[in-house]
Amino acid sequence: MTDTPRKRSSDEKRQMRSAARLYAVQALFQMEASGQALDRVAREFETHRFGAVYEDDEMAEGDPRLFRSILEEAVNLQARIDQMTDRALVAKWPIDRIDPVLRALFRAAGAELSLTDTPPKVVITEYVDVARAFFPEGKEPKFVNAVLDHMAREAKPEAF
Repeated sequence: MTDTPRKRSSDEKRQMRSAARLYAVQALFQMEASGQALDRVAREFETHRFGAVYEDDEMAEGDPRLFRSILEEAVNLQARIDQMTDRALVAKWPIDRIDPVLRALFRAAGAELSLTDTPPKVVITEYVDVARAFFPEGKEPKFVNAVLDHMAREAKPEAF
C-alpha cells in the first residue's frame, strides 16, 4: 500500500507559504553571514529545519517551491533588488549599512515582488509579519512597511 499525499487545506498552504518566507529570510542571512552557497543552505533548511522540533517547539513546514524560488531569485537579482531597496531607503542609509536581517528580508521580499503574481500588498503584509517575528518590540516593522511599499510601487506600479 502506498501513501498518497494528503490534500492540504488553503489555510495550511497559506501557513506553508508564510513559513517559506521566514525561512528564506533566515537562509539569506545565513548565506551572507557564513559565505555558504545557495544550494548548501537551501538543502540544510529543507532537510533539517522545515518541520523540525527544538525543545518541544515544532517548526512550521515550509512550501519548498516558494522557498527555493525566493532564494534563487534573491541571489540572481541581488544587485537589482539592492538598488531598488537603496532607492526606498533614506539617502544616508544605503542597504549595506542596515541590519543584516533587514537586508535579507528586503532581498527576499524584492525577489518575491519580482518573481511572483502574489499581490504586492500581500507580500508587504507577509514580510512585515516576518519583521515582527525578528523584532517584536522594535520600530523595524513600520520601517519595513514603508520601504516595501516604496519597492512594491516601483516593481509593480500597476497594482496600486
